[in-house]
Amino acid sequence: MRDNDFIKRKDGKRYLIFIGILIAIIAYYRPILAVFSAVALIYLIYKYVVDINNMEKEWTRYIEGLTEEFDSVTKHAVFNMPFPLVMLNPDYTISWYNTQFSQMLEEEDILNKKIDTLMPELNIEDLIKDKDKLYITTKYKDQYYKVYYNIVDSNKSITKKDNTIVLYWINDTEYVNLQKEFMDKKIAVCVAYIDNYDEVKSSTSEVNRPLVFAEIDKTINAFATSNEGLVRKYESDKYIIVMESRFLREIQKKRFEILDEIREIDKGNDIKVTLSMGVGINGKNPIENYEYARAAVDIALGRGGDQVVVKDGNNLSFYGGKSKAVEKRNKVKSRVIAHALVQLIDQADEVFVMGHKNADMDSFGAAIGIVNAARNRGKDGYIILKDINPSIKSIYNRIIEEDPEYVENIITPEEAEEMIYDSSLLVLVDNHKPSFTEAPELLNLTDKIVVIDHHRRGAEFIEDSVLTYLEPYASSTCELVTEVLYYMQDKLKMKKYEADALLAGITVDTKNFTFKTGVRTFEAASILKRAGADTFNVRQLFRDEHSIFIQKAEVIRGSKIIFDKIAIGRLNINDENSILIAAQSANELLNIRGIEASFVLTPVGDKIHISGRSLGNISVQLILEKLGGGGHLTSAGVQVEGKTIEEAEEMLKEAIEEYLREGEE
Repeated sequence: MRDNDFIKRKDGKRYLIFIGILIAIIAYYRPILAVFSAVALIYLIYKYVVDINNMEKEWTRYIEGLTEEFDSVTKHAVFNMPFPLVMLNPDYTISWYNTQFSQMLEEEDILNKKIDTLMPELNIEDLIKDKDKLYITTKYKDQYYKVYYNIVDSNKSITKKDNTIVLYWINDTEYVNLQKEFMDKKIAVCVAYIDNYDEVKSSTSEVNRPLVFAEIDKTINAFATSNEGLVRKYESDKYIIVMESRFLREIQKKRFEILDEIREIDKGNDIKVTLSMGVGINGKNPIENYEYARAAVDIALGRGGDQVVVKDGNNLSFYGGKSKAVEKRNKVKSRVIAHALVQLIDQADEVFVMGHKNADMDSFGAAIGIVNAARNRGKDGYIILKDINPSIKSIYNRIIEEDPEYVENIITPEEAEEMIYDSSLLVLVDNHKPSFTEAPELLNLTDKIVVIDHHRRGAEFIEDSVLTYLEPYASSTCELVTEVLYYMQDKLKMKKYEADALLAGITVDTKNFTFKTGVRTFEAASILKRAGADTFNVRQLFRDEHSIFIQKAEVIRGSKIIFDKIAIGRLNINDENSILIAAQSANELLNIRGIEASFVLTPVGDKIHISGRSLGNISVQLILEKLGGGGHLTSAGVQVEGKTIEEAEEMLKEAIEEYLREGEE
């Protein structure tokens, strides 16, 4: 209708203009006739204007009628909506609500009250600020709602006083409950291993042995049945348990009390029994959950056992792991690893060895040991090193002094990138995290990767290695490498500086044979001693400059004690010695009476490095893992990015508090 009127108006104008032109022509030839024609034109113009005005009035009346009709329909729809609806002013005070909304709140006098005081759980700010969010889910009393919103304003702005925010409430309780029931009934698969089955068996008398293992079975069966689970023992020391996820959540809240129950078994066994468990949840099917559980229990064992690892997709959660890894006296694994490493070296064209960033004496000493193995098999061996830091400078200078040609075996990551091929063997020592290696990009150049490490396994791990030797019970990687070298050769062929480097690595990580020192540690030291290691020469490697003593003294003087047993210090220098001095200072702080763990923070470039040390009762590994670091029970570290030293210290304190709180639960 409106379009037709518009066409008529345009045509009328054209006709009038055309008539005007004709009158002008007539006036030229017949002036008198033109006068009468002009009068007629004036009348037509008048008539045209009157008709146009009438049409406008008629259109206005039509629009007003339509608006009133639409308003009536809208009001009827709003007033009779079957779900709760509320209108808010820009300050979130209630300006209008329907009956369903008042029934939902079970209150009558709510007009002009702020909705966030009536419903503190409702976060309107987040809903309105996020333009892509259509609704938010909120809980009120025992009901769940999807809350949709609309801003009644032509400019869609909530800053003007005449705006109205309309919230629509859709009851979503049934769907949420169904979703919860679905998640509760999802299957969780647990794989449990007795960590020290052989050790417990050999150390327990034949009379008590059946009692011990019967008690283990009884405890694990009780754990499964109390959680409505199914348990099957498929080997003498291995179990599989299947349960619903709802029970697993309760077990997680109690932090897997079965670890303590197994550890407390006392039926004549001289060694405490420990359990490792892997749990797989939220896989596509039970088979994938089982695969998750197998991967998780491998991680638990790699971290030293006596703990549970829950694998939910790519997310890992850790429970337990606060006890020391028990030394395994059986050396079968060392012999097997040695035999496998011989074959891998023989098959490779050359051998490359890489430690972790900021190499220390254990990392560098182990690398020297692997190069020795390669040389003895007639292969070229290379150590990949970015720079010579203060931690290894003394042994490096000693090697170059005694064997100047050895410098050709120490190469940079850039040089290694040009030399590594598919046929090369890459051995990682004293580290199993790809991101913490000297050059992570080198891991993609060959499929033949060997991992030798003594740190507890973290969430990040090199999954596709051809050989992995991860033993958290060991004092150091140098201890593991020494054992492997011993079984690789009929007679150990080693230069004195190589033996000294390996012994120095053991000495550093055991803090002069006082921490994590087992029978096999001393056996490794005796092997190196027979190979030519000199304890006096090793001791000379650890002598410090006078300035370093002063800096360590400053750290100790400025340290503070929290929770009566943990010392925290700061080293406020940023140079190449920072990490070394921080680690040494943390060791020194443990000499204070009553101190069970210590941490020292220091800036390193644009990061904050934290060194953690412990006497064994507190796991510095678990504390620093909360900040993204790692290590083992008595020695760990982390580098925090984007924080000041003050902020990093606050993060550390929060992690310590959380760790201690978990221990109390």
